[in-house]
Amino acid sequence: MAYSSNNHNDDEKNRRLYNPYQDLNIPIQNLYKLPTSPEFLFQEESVAQRRSWGENLTYYTGIGYLSGAVVGAGKGFIDGVKASEPGDTMKLRVNRVLNGSGHAGRKFGNRAGVIGLLYAGMESGMVAIRDTDDVINSVVAGLGTGAFYRAASGIRSAAVAGVIGGVVVGLGVTGKQALKRYVPI
Repeated sequence: MAYSSNNHNDDEKNRRLYNPYQDLNIPIQNLYKLPTSPEFLFQEESVAQRRSWGENLTYYTGIGYLSGAVVGAGKGFIDGVKASEPGDTMKLRVNRVLNGSGHAGRKFGNRAGVIGLLYAGMESGMVAIRDTDDVINSVVAGLGTGAFYRAASGIRSAAVAGVIGGVVVGLGVTGKQALKRYVPI
């Protein structure tokens, strides 16, 4: 298929000029030509304020790993400080703290990352199965994540973890909705 110059001119007409430095008073002309067409192909896609399943998976896994690593590093720091003995040199104390922080940070981060991965997969699966995006999907995904994460420890442990997961997600969703409603941002 040959490329015609008319299509190129039509494409140029449907673009708007954009200068990201306009507020800084830098004498540069418009740098980018952005399209004026809508970002979404269908109107239904623009109405839904939701991440895709891949973005969801990446987001929850990353947030889980990062928060777990920070909490674990803090716990490892405290354990490393408590483990120091009166005759230790400063070098040895720092080494204990760094080793404790690194070890506990990796351990907690990996666990929380796996929980985030399981939750994202279950929530995306629930949205796909039910074809709606509501609180029920999140709570059931939290319940399933807790139960699946602790399934190897036995039925009782899985049931308790499932209930804890469902309650934590339910409180989180309720808190998020209350924050949106009562805190003007």
